[in-house]
Amino acid sequence: MPTSFLFDGFDTAPVTILLAHGAGASMDSPSMTATAKALATAGFQVARFEFHYMAARRYGQRKPPPRAETVNPEYIKAIADLRARGVAGPLIIGGKSMGGRVASMVADEMFAKGEISGLVCLGYPFHPPAKHEQLRTKHLADLKTPTLIFQGTRDEFGTKEEVATYGLSKAIEVIWLEDGDHDLKPRKSVSGFSTADHLKTLAGTVKAWTGRIVS
Repeated sequence: MPTSFLFDGFDTAPVTILLAHGAGASMDSPSMTATAKALATAGFQVARFEFHYMAARRYGQRKPPPRAETVNPEYIKAIADLRARGVAGPLIIGGKSMGGRVASMVADEMFAKGEISGLVCLGYPFHPPAKHEQLRTKHLADLKTPTLIFQGTRDEFGTKEEVATYGLSKAIEVIWLEDGDHDLKPRKSVSGFSTADHLKTLAGTVKAWTGRIVS
């Protein structure tokens, strides 16, 4: 079965961003939709897709999230299916939480083949909440793909203080969004920032970064 995509932006955009969802919310969740629209407004074509277990939920099959590494082939297939639809030019892959983690596990293989230009992770799940010893960072130490990770400062999957100790690859740049939670949402009454503010920062940062890494 070919991968189904949701598109935002214009197919004439110079760069396309492929995004996968998090473990518990679909590709058309409010958070994913708002992020895709912000990136499209910044001039990207954005394609969203779902892993099979999430797509099955649309037909009443309540499948739990599988181990992240088991869906790596689905992400690689999504890249191939996107190209088969005629999407050419530079491609950035990534996703929300688990989707970004899966993208990060296939990124170097795809980057070495010239299939992608970079990786963007939105709220990377460095560890499960309250399980700080169960790190998901081993493959990030030697990552070669140019990478942006956007993380809220109150994300329970990895705080600023914790991430500073992880010894991540020099190819990774972590962008901290003040008072953001795992969905990058801040409390405006506390931080002065709105979700829209953070998404505008995110989109502008990705725009400037792709200008540096895409020739």
